[in-house]
Amino acid sequence: MLIREAVAEDWPRIWPFWHRVVSAGETYSWDPDTSEEAARVLWMNPPKRVYVVEDETGAIVASAYLTPNYGRPAAHVANAGFMVDPDHAGRGIGRLLAGHVLTAAKAQGYRAMVFNSVVETNPAVGLWTSLGFTILGTVPEAFDHPRHGLVGLHIMHKAL
Repeated sequence: MLIREAVAEDWPRIWPFWHRVVSAGETYSWDPDTSEEAARVLWMNPPKRVYVVEDETGAIVASAYLTPNYGRPAAHVANAGFMVDPDHAGRGIGRLLAGHVLTAAKAQGYRAMVFNSVVETNPAVGLWTSLGFTILGTVPEAFDHPRHGLVGLHIMHKAL
């Protein structure tokens, strides 16, 4: 697998799985009806650094962004978003990409990473805790999950 920085021309290959993940309404608090243009702005625009994972066929199977979570003087705390194409889930791609982004964040001078709204039923919670993230708190019943009803949103943190 190749992990590299994304270029604008990658968006048409990211959009299909981005749309599939967000429209499912299970893991992101973005509007499931987000248009392609609005999604591109959410995912690809600076100051975000965007990464993609290409498999052995050259297909983009995952993407992540890395960005400051706050403005100055707290811009040394990163935020990131991760998506793996559901057709490629369970292959360790998310863990591989997470390791890459955490290393990149540290190399770029970030001192910590925070996730502001991890849906508590998201299987990625296990990945994040295994990588050293802690749950700082949970906003109860903050997310209306299509299968589980109202569930909490975790705020997660990891020092880099």
